[in-house]
Amino acid sequence: MSDTAGLIIEGFVFTMETYDMISQAEVYGQVISDMAKNNPDIVVLTSDLMRSNKTGTFKKYYPERFFNFGIAETNMVAAAAGMAVSGKLPYLSSMAVFLSLRCAEAIRTDIAYPNLNVRMIATHSGLSMGNGGTTHHATEDIAILRSMANMTVVVPADTIETGKAVRAGENYNGPIYIRIGRSLEPLAYTDDTYDFEFGKSIVMRDYGSDMTVIACGVCVKAAMDAADSLENEGIGIRVINMHTIKPLDVEAVLKAARETGGIITAEEHSIIGGLGGAVAETLSDAGLGVRFKRVGVPDCYSAIGYPEDLYPRYGLDSDGIRKSVLELVNR
Repeated sequence: MSDTAGLIIEGFVFTMETYDMISQAEVYGQVISDMAKNNPDIVVLTSDLMRSNKTGTFKKYYPERFFNFGIAETNMVAAAAGMAVSGKLPYLSSMAVFLSLRCAEAIRTDIAYPNLNVRMIATHSGLSMGNGGTTHHATEDIAILRSMANMTVVVPADTIETGKAVRAGENYNGPIYIRIGRSLEPLAYTDDTYDFEFGKSIVMRDYGSDMTVIACGVCVKAAMDAADSLENEGIGIRVINMHTIKPLDVEAVLKAARETGGIITAEEHSIIGGLGGAVAETLSDAGLGVRFKRVGVPDCYSAIGYPEDLYPRYGLDSDGIRKSVLELVNR
């Protein structure tokens, strides 16, 4: 059993049979509670959302190390910075839209600038809040956080990778922003024994050299399904899970560009400034001219609706990615 499984708190053990029945937030709540057994410096902060972000699990076992700041996210960020300076390892959680937009200046000045060991777990990211409204959609957070010096930005593909990213962050130097969804996102992995390392992408499919899809978050599974469908049509593509947006796996991007001659990026985020922007900057810096397309939310405020309806609207489902590949292959 891997380091992500074999957990943990009484009555809850992760297995491949249960991973698809738990959310990324549930995994986070369990993993952080398990880590705290051997690390007394771990503290958890939230902003009146312990039921939504599942940090209530941690409170149950470590109430003296749990802090609820109410709807005062910016104060929470400042307090986390103070705790980190005092030798604690703070994990703070809020909805991605409020953490990234409302707290941007505090994160930049209090956490990123002094390069503090604070872990920010941003839940309800992308379009996952669905009919909760556009005000609760987080489609700018990757762009904001990755523009801050010292910041590491991670978008796990599923629950398994969420657990691995949270664990990997325990002994990492500097601030980390981990972006996770709201509910039961589909599994991209079929086992939990793979190695996870910040800044090292993972090839999920490698069917040929017609194109590469570089994806993150929920788009990884959609890209894998698109690759399976295209392979049956005689089009072989590579799918890369770019779970760390910053630092980006530059070597993997350039290798894919040289070997397949075309790249599509897919992300549950604005096409401006996110994964697509990071890959485009990498290709431009290297002077590589390849066929290229960004799939994501265009330059608009996202529509309101269930996530399963919004993903096809913006081409983020498997069929949408498949169509983008066909368009670019034939260009």
